[in-house]
Amino acid sequence: MKILVTGGAGFIASQIADEYINEGHQIFILDNLTTGFEKNINLKAQFIREDICSSAIISLFEKEKFDVVNHHAAQIDVRKSVNDPVFDANTNILGTINLLQASIKTGVKKFIFASTGGAIYGEQEYFPADEKHPTNPVSPYGITKLTIEKYLYFYRNEYGLKYSILRYANVYGPRQNPFGEAGVVAIFTNKLLRNENPVINGNGKQTRDYVFVEDVVKANVIALNDNSSEIYNVGTGTETSVNELFLKLNKVAGNKAEEKHGPAPKGEQLRSVISSAKLFNRFKWKPSIKIDEGLQKTFNFFSSIN
Repeated sequence: MKILVTGGAGFIASQIADEYINEGHQIFILDNLTTGFEKNINLKAQFIREDICSSAIISLFEKEKFDVVNHHAAQIDVRKSVNDPVFDANTNILGTINLLQASIKTGVKKFIFASTGGAIYGEQEYFPADEKHPTNPVSPYGITKLTIEKYLYFYRNEYGLKYSILRYANVYGPRQNPFGEAGVVAIFTNKLLRNENPVINGNGKQTRDYVFVEDVVKANVIALNDNSSEIYNVGTGTETSVNELFLKLNKVAGNKAEEKHGPAPKGEQLRSVISSAKLFNRFKWKPSIKIDEGLQKTFNFFSSIN
């Protein structure tokens, strides 16, 4: 298949592109390189440096006639979304609608959307959250993701565009940017490799569901052949506190750092963990990398490039 991977110079999508290429697909990568890195781009992919909001998108779609769009290009920083919700909405909502319009005009058969399980449910009513859990995002970032999910439902009903929505837990692993606000595993790992003390926000008891990037890639491979236009959580169903995460990473790094705490950010979720039972029941997908193994792999990657 001819597949467009947006955000394909980034942490997750570049590894999805790699796997799609391994499976024999023809891959085009669209990225404006504001947060992605050219070194992440597979040499067998065709790279287009462009913004998803650009008016040039329709010409690209008309020329290439993609079968599938795998959409990961986004503003992903929750705190930035709070500080600048207009920029967040322009990229995550208007940019995605630009892709959707180009898709329906040029015969795209399938649209795979990277959504969020970490931010879309808000403060959870039960644990772990399944796909039927109420969606009450507490950040503009989560709101934009939920908005696009609603648009996809509209485009399916109005134009017959099939979709898969993948609601990710907190994804971590090699290639994650250690210098952004997002991605605590990468940030902590980078600090430890520099012999600096990571700072834990607040009391560190806040929990997250950390899923390794390789497992997320496998879910995106499954999504290629899923014609049901459904929503799937992609997580582990296991909560890990930030304090626990620090202790695990510090152990991998040789227990050189001290536990340090800083102020708690306003509005941070206290607990977040999602159930992927639906994805398992339908496709037998389950996370294969436990957190200790995943943290070791992540540490080894960053150690090799430092």
